[in-house]
Amino acid sequence: MEPNVEIRRLLDVMPASGRMTTKIVSKPEQAKVIDASFPQPWNQARPIYINFDLWRRLTKPQRDLLLLQMVSWLTGVKWFKPDIYQGVVLAGLLGGFLEAAQSDVVGVAVAGGLSAIAAFRIWRTNKSQESELNADAAAIKIAQRRGYSEVEAAQHLLSAIEAVAKIEGSSFNFTELIRCQNLRAIAGLSPVGIPESYDK
Repeated sequence: MEPNVEIRRLLDVMPASGRMTTKIVSKPEQAKVIDASFPQPWNQARPIYINFDLWRRLTKPQRDLLLLQMVSWLTGVKWFKPDIYQGVVLAGLLGGFLEAAQSDVVGVAVAGGLSAIAAFRIWRTNKSQESELNADAAAIKIAQRRGYSEVEAAQHLLSAIEAVAKIEGSSFNFTELIRCQNLRAIAGLSPVGIPESYDK
């Protein structure tokens, strides 16, 4: 597999929003098939690292769905969107600056602590099982615009997750088990999905 040819193909598979915010980078030394760091708020670049020696062991549909899932997860991480936690971070930072200007050490500590708690909450939400399930659903929707049916897309993503675990010699974590069960239900391979009341 020629990495540059595959990268061009994958860019065509990506949605326009993914092409603007993410970049595919060949990383032959990594042990994972595909990987990306959690996006930091101060860094707009969101690289996706692929070991093309391992990547070529997957089928084309598996590669498409894995990439779409990763792009959907990366573009789904929102540090700056209007909600309560972002408001608390902003208020805490502003309060911290005001208290610092007045040399109020206790006020600075309280405002800084409030910002840190809210920022941690934002980070945890973006690292949750819900964010992974949302990325799976978004990948399936994009795949449907690329000619896959919903059932086919779910089957390919499910088989890709299983194939990657074999290639990397790893076992599933709890989030991956939940994702696989959800994908089996979407693909019609299991009558049992994840419960609607599931605490994500």
